[in-house]
Amino acid sequence: MEDLFQWRLTELERAYELLMQQKNKPLLPGNGIFERYKYPIITANHTPLHWRYDLDRKRNPYLMERFGINSTFNSGAIKWMGNYLLVVRVEGNDRKSFFAIAESENGIDGFQFWQYPINIPETDDPDVNVYDMRLTLHEDGWVYGIFCTERRDHGSPAGDLSSAIASAGIVRTKDLIHWERLADIKSRSQQRNVVLHPEYVDGKYALYTRPQDGFIEAGNGAGIGWSLVDSLENIDIHGEVIINHRCYHTIKELKNGEGPTPLRTAMGWLHLAHGVRSCAAGLRYVLYLYLTNLEKPYEIIAEPGGYFMAPEGDERIGDVSNVLFCNGWIADADGKVYIYYASSDTRMHVAVSSIDRLLDYCLHTAADGFRSATTVRQVNQLISGNLNQ
Repeated sequence: MEDLFQWRLTELERAYELLMQQKNKPLLPGNGIFERYKYPIITANHTPLHWRYDLDRKRNPYLMERFGINSTFNSGAIKWMGNYLLVVRVEGNDRKSFFAIAESENGIDGFQFWQYPINIPETDDPDVNVYDMRLTLHEDGWVYGIFCTERRDHGSPAGDLSSAIASAGIVRTKDLIHWERLADIKSRSQQRNVVLHPEYVDGKYALYTRPQDGFIEAGNGAGIGWSLVDSLENIDIHGEVIINHRCYHTIKELKNGEGPTPLRTAMGWLHLAHGVRSCAAGLRYVLYLYLTNLEKPYEIIAEPGGYFMAPEGDERIGDVSNVLFCNGWIADADGKVYIYYASSDTRMHVAVSSIDRLLDYCLHTAADGFRSATTVRQVNQLISGNLNQ
């Protein structure tokens, strides 16, 4: 009789090795703003075999998958010791998410997970689920990770097992191995997208927030907020100034939220955010850019109309379809920018641009005119410029 265990192990290892050796390539010509890459950079199948299978023949004679991985998405990003690191949201078949680091030498393929996931300490009120970590190397010398911590809403009616309360958890590290848990951020509203500004502002820590009335609905939450705090320990946000508003009949009508930590440039702070609108297919998540003042990061200089990036092709399909989300990007010293985005809550991708191109896009693309007539004038102006040159 054929050795089933050994046959399965050989086939699993062969498939995994082929996947890990797959070289990525840009999809050209693109739109001139950025280049997508052909293959997802991290999928559930990229997680190590020893995470998913008990490789002991006696304990697992059929070599069954013992811990199923459902998806890998919404990754924070940081350049570390010359390599490109993603703190990936890994979701098991049990619907619980955890964080794990995947590392690449070139930033576009060859991402390999570290041996073990990150061990995030719990608070006195344990998290039911944690996800979507933003990483910030702050000028105080710490690497901070701010993530969503979800718990059941115990004030919900009896029998309601879906109502949840979202808060922002915060950890810090200096080696990406040992993580110190700070107290969850307190706020008058639910917070699912909080991002730390990388520099002090007026001698204080600055936070981009997203106040929401509920777990899903923004309600009276007006958009992306701005708040200053004296310390990142025991944060209690009492007031927020909305710096990037939701708007009727736009890509961010329903809600919007800051993505990764903004990038410092000579012209201002580059921000990547997500916008959400409702449509017949459900919620549609897209990405957009805006630029703020270097000295006053809460003042918008430019914001192109419409989306910067939206789901295309296979990106539209997954656990939560029609969604792009980004909470990590890396800018190299030469100005090259790696944009790490997830599609449909399922897999990770990379798109590549540059600081110069992103600034050009922000500063020379028309803003949203909020009316069809304005849109027509913008298109006609472009057409006339091309026909009359």
